[in-house]
Amino acid sequence: MKAVILAAGKSPKLSPFSDTRPSPMLNVAGRCLFDHNLDMLRASGINDVLVVVGHKQEKLIQQIGEHRFHGLSVQFVEQKRQTSIGDAIMQVRDKILPGEYFLLIYGDILTSENIFNKTQQSFHSFKSPVASICLPPSNEMFGNVFLNANMRITRIVEKPKGNEYGNYVLAGVYVLPEAFFDVLSKHKRSMEKAMKEMIDHGLRASMWEDEWLDIVYPWDILTANSILMDSWEQSTIAKTAVLESNVTLSGLVRIDEGAVIKAGAVLEGPCSIGKGCFIGNNTLVRSYTAVGNQCSVGYGVELKNCVVQDHSSIGRLSFIGDSVIGEKVDIGASCVTVNRNIDWKPVTVRQNKKGLDTGKPKLGAFIGDEAVIGAGNMIQPGTVVAPGKTIPARYTVTNR
Repeated sequence: MKAVILAAGKSPKLSPFSDTRPSPMLNVAGRCLFDHNLDMLRASGINDVLVVVGHKQEKLIQQIGEHRFHGLSVQFVEQKRQTSIGDAIMQVRDKILPGEYFLLIYGDILTSENIFNKTQQSFHSFKSPVASICLPPSNEMFGNVFLNANMRITRIVEKPKGNEYGNYVLAGVYVLPEAFFDVLSKHKRSMEKAMKEMIDHGLRASMWEDEWLDIVYPWDILTANSILMDSWEQSTIAKTAVLESNVTLSGLVRIDEGAVIKAGAVLEGPCSIGKGCFIGNNTLVRSYTAVGNQCSVGYGVELKNCVVQDHSSIGRLSFIGDSVIGEKVDIGASCVTVNRNIDWKPVTVRQNKKGLDTGKPKLGAFIGDEAVIGAGNMIQPGTVVAPGKTIPARYTVTNR
């Protein structure tokens, strides 16, 4: 069976990080989402993978090339205009043989365990098309599913209102027949209408009861990070990593090749330190922090529940809490991401001039790729910094 990963969309609600990359290229818990999904596909016996690319496809194509020698056949197919999910699926029509079934995966979902394996098992059990379903904390944003006693899907409501809410939602993983392309064509590439017709073809549900997340908003990156770290079973420290004297490790800690942890640093797991990182003297890396590859963290910095993408630097005596930092970000000395309102009300994040209530009492900043934050800045909770933006240093005394 072939797998088809949809990774062409822009995901505007995930700004500023989706502005400069496809969402599967986000680094979470020390690895990009794309690699995490490929590992699960390999473990479930699928080696032939088609990836539909579009928005900022260069990074994903480069990553695909790195998997040529990992026992996987990974090919990309371009969706030139990102119009709809149904159109993205149609791009692989000539890659699926007549009578063949394929595994369809939305590229921005995350699970701690192998949902692909479970979906395939359900397919072999039912011998009919399958949609994976789950029970999320909130079902307002997802296609709601109604079942009968035989796990047959009887109804799908894409945009539920009033009393139309079901208990389960579509989890973004399907096993579909090659004939599904004809159904899509019939409905002018509308995924919603095509899935509703598949109900008449005996669409069954594969129940997923473990952790599941659709990464929609930037703060979902922190949730994804914690889900993966909670699934870890052991610590790993690369042989080429250097830990100087008086370094304290507690909990599950992952330290990659060539990382340097200076004297006096404290790492509280679960946390991860990427390849070639520098962690300065007396730095405190607290739980659920993931530092990407080739990052530099200066003296006395405190990192708490944050995700730092590759090639970023954080100056001495800074505090980064409940925040996501993009690639090649330069944060000067003594900067603080304030992570709560003074009255403890939930943090609001502004996107596209609209305030979004996150429901979270603690949330820091979301800093886009290649932004520069000058020394001494104190950043308000829920602040979004656009990619490439420069924020001047804050001086208390000047020579003017």
